[in-house]
Amino acid sequence: MRIALFPLNAVLFPGGMLPLRVFEARYMDMVRDCMREQSAFGVCLITQGTEVGRATHTEAVGCLANIVDWDMQQLGVLNIRCRGGQRFRVLDRVVEPNGLSRAQVELLDHDDDRPVAPEHAPCVDLLRRIIDDARAQQAAQDDGDEGFSLPFDPPYQLDSSAWVGNRICEVLPVPLKAKQKLMELDDAHTRLAIITRYLKQHAVLK
Repeated sequence: MRIALFPLNAVLFPGGMLPLRVFEARYMDMVRDCMREQSAFGVCLITQGTEVGRATHTEAVGCLANIVDWDMQQLGVLNIRCRGGQRFRVLDRVVEPNGLSRAQVELLDHDDDRPVAPEHAPCVDLLRRIIDDARAQQAAQDDGDEGFSLPFDPPYQLDSSAWVGNRICEVLPVPLKAKQKLMELDDAHTRLAIITRYLKQHAVLK
């Protein structure tokens, strides 16, 4: 599978929502092609370089991004919302004359998902509180305020180790390198066990 890459200072998890402001010509063309072909692009965490300008070095494992919504309220600036798809590993890449990176990738297996184990139930409670608080904040906004959105899109799969773990990883105040390592794990139960231990060590969970 060959895809265009969008290097970011962010880690996209499967099922996660990612808002992006696109203004560089190479990425505007990439988004146009993806929408026309109904295809995904790849998001990889930057290891060297910046989001704007010259080609960067990135992690080898990334996540497919599927465009679900877009608008252009300002001429030359495209706002898109993407949903994380399947993880992939970069096999090789080339940089086109316009600076856009394209890569040959292999898709990685989906997480070895299973129902949330009893010892990880506090993570479900924490996630439910986050969702409830976000809903209350959204309801408190003035009518017609489109500047606020919920941190996670439904359906809320609170019985899934993969979904719960991925969503908590998105809001954890940890370095991006740590989030990258969590995203790369193939076992959702292991990821949730690591998250539970971290949250207990920091007194977030009892």
